[in-house]
Amino acid sequence: MDDVRSEIGTLVTESANPKYPDLAALGTDELVAAMNSEDALVPAAIEGQLPVIAAIIDEIATRMRRGGRLIYVGAGTPGRLGVLDASECPPTFGTDPALVVGVIAGGRTAVNRAVENAEDSEEAGAADMAALALGPTDSVVGLAASGRTPYVIAAIKAARARGAYTVGFACNNNSALGAAAETALEIEVGPEILSGSTRLKSGTCQKLVLNMISTITMVRLGKTYKNVMVDLRATNAKLRARSERTLMRASGCDAATAASALAAADGHVKAAILAIMTGLPAAQAAELLAAQDGFLPAAIDAGTA
Repeated sequence: MDDVRSEIGTLVTESANPKYPDLAALGTDELVAAMNSEDALVPAAIEGQLPVIAAIIDEIATRMRRGGRLIYVGAGTPGRLGVLDASECPPTFGTDPALVVGVIAGGRTAVNRAVENAEDSEEAGAADMAALALGPTDSVVGLAASGRTPYVIAAIKAARARGAYTVGFACNNNSALGAAAETALEIEVGPEILSGSTRLKSGTCQKLVLNMISTITMVRLGKTYKNVMVDLRATNAKLRARSERTLMRASGCDAATAASALAAADGHVKAAILAIMTGLPAAQAAELLAAQDGFLPAAIDAGTA
């Protein structure tokens, strides 16, 4: 325990912010301004690591093109952020829920409430990776603001031993997590306004970077067309309206044509766009898309050749 206390005392994420020694002494307007000012520091900190982030995305996309998965693993807030990002990929990009996976210490119960001591279990971290039957085409991103969480470090070591590409994403430099992974992504955003509350700036940093990783990976996998979401499926009224607007924007068609094409394609936006732009029946458009690995520009070229 003394070793843990000593280690925690050296972490930037655990240090006190000297600019705000007494939060209760500040007015609400001052606190709002202070938190906003602190949050504004995050993008600048991320900017210094953009080349590393880009290289990570390219590694992940290369493996996913060969059939691999993207796995996020974390404890507490970082784990919840990984689960959130993974859960948003199917509705946004039409992916199989097994393609991008969020793993959190303590299991799904820990998404809603803390599970005591879960983050300290190295055995659980290794076991959760073993349950995924990882291989060389998979990518595992370990998330820990401190960079010292035993569960996450053990998970990354186990994933790396199984040949997966591994990333250790921490908000402290020279972290044990970064050292355990093939690629270290370490972004220090400074002390939190509420000392040690890493759901604040550190959480914001991790959320922004996870947005980059999942979104740009999906761009590289052909899940977008120009700057619109084309692999979503219209499963409710809001998504149907968004899908129709997407069809109109991408193909230049009118609302009635968009609605008809979407219905014929069983709600699949990308297939509906291809059908409109090539004149192919929806079923044939879907087959052509599959033959082009889902890349819409290549399918359009093939369908209009």
